[in-house]
Amino acid sequence: MKHIIILGDGMADEPISKLGGKTVIEAANTPYMDLLAKNGRCGTFATVPDGFKPGSEIANMEVLGYSVAKCFEGRGSLEAASMGVDIKPGEMAMRCNLICIEGDKIKNHSAGYISTEEAKVLIEYLQEKLGGDIFSFHNGITFKHLLKMKGGDKRITCTPPHDVPGTPFKDVMIKANCPEAQNTADRLNELTLKSMELLKDHPINKKRIAEGKDPANSIWVWSPGYKPSMQTLAQKYGIKSGSVISAVDLIKGIGIYAGLKSIDVEGATGLYDTNYEGKARAAIEALKTDDFVFLHVEASDEAGHEGDIDLKVKTVEYLDSRIIGPIYNEVKDWKESVTIAVLPDHPTPCAIRTHTNKPVPFIIYRPGMTPDDTQFYSEKEAQKGAYGLIKGEEFIKQVLN
Repeated sequence: MKHIIILGDGMADEPISKLGGKTVIEAANTPYMDLLAKNGRCGTFATVPDGFKPGSEIANMEVLGYSVAKCFEGRGSLEAASMGVDIKPGEMAMRCNLICIEGDKIKNHSAGYISTEEAKVLIEYLQEKLGGDIFSFHNGITFKHLLKMKGGDKRITCTPPHDVPGTPFKDVMIKANCPEAQNTADRLNELTLKSMELLKDHPINKKRIAEGKDPANSIWVWSPGYKPSMQTLAQKYGIKSGSVISAVDLIKGIGIYAGLKSIDVEGATGLYDTNYEGKARAAIEALKTDDFVFLHVEASDEAGHEGDIDLKVKTVEYLDSRIIGPIYNEVKDWKESVTIAVLPDHPTPCAIRTHTNKPVPFIIYRPGMTPDDTQFYSEKEAQKGAYGLIKGEEFIKQVLN
């Protein structure tokens, strides 16, 4: 038996008046998700344990069966693995966004989805001006980058920028959780303010403003941690070989620590214009040799952060028709059966434009299984499913049977 988890990041939502009281998933045309739900079994999954915020890093680790209370060391340290950046003893890694600040408020968390090429120039400029013995900047993709700090104390409170659009940035700057971490908080806040001075007049940003685009006029650092210690999926669950497919460094990093091969797909962007067909084909090819594939698509989450209802519906339909459909149609007649699981990691409701910790609907389908009474895929319908509400390792154990 082979297994694939197809994860539509943030695609769960709340009922929306514009959609006649339906959620995005209910409003979207999803014949393949509905087919899998009707012929498989459903349930809901509490992907965010008590005491943790509903970040993708938390939820995706739980999806793969890792206890974040035991394993989690910050988002930056996970992304470092994908980027090939080593975290040495005494170093702290953090996510470093390029963001747009308008007036004194955070306008958006992505600098208007700045291109990777533009961002590379800005991050290298910041490394030249602010990098050194204590801080080092490392390039990622579009607005998502990495900052390492020697001697940093992770006992600080950092606010993810996608949680606070429209908020005065000074209200959500880093705070120390104990006296010993005050120096870390002060130095990181000072670094942020220095980045604003350096970036405001950079030629890249002048050009973006002239073109009517949002400038990347500040960094924003968050999710600090040290190098994590994680067992591989082979050690935990006996998976002999596996792959991760994602355009997002965070997900790639989790996969690498889990012992999965990271497969890059040309044209995979992490946005609604990603190469859906390329990801589907990569997953099919991986399943020919691997026992397990984790396929992650970011697009719905970003649409939710933008509050764009129509775009989010479109991303869910693209996931169904351009990824789930081709994979199902390819593997349904294979001699070796393939279990297909579909779920989001967390909701990203368009109304509030950030993540919530509400349990998410999931499908597990394997050929020949006795289906439950669910007739289609949605947040509400999944609550009727045979699996009920599950937590922790139970999901991955049910997928692997």
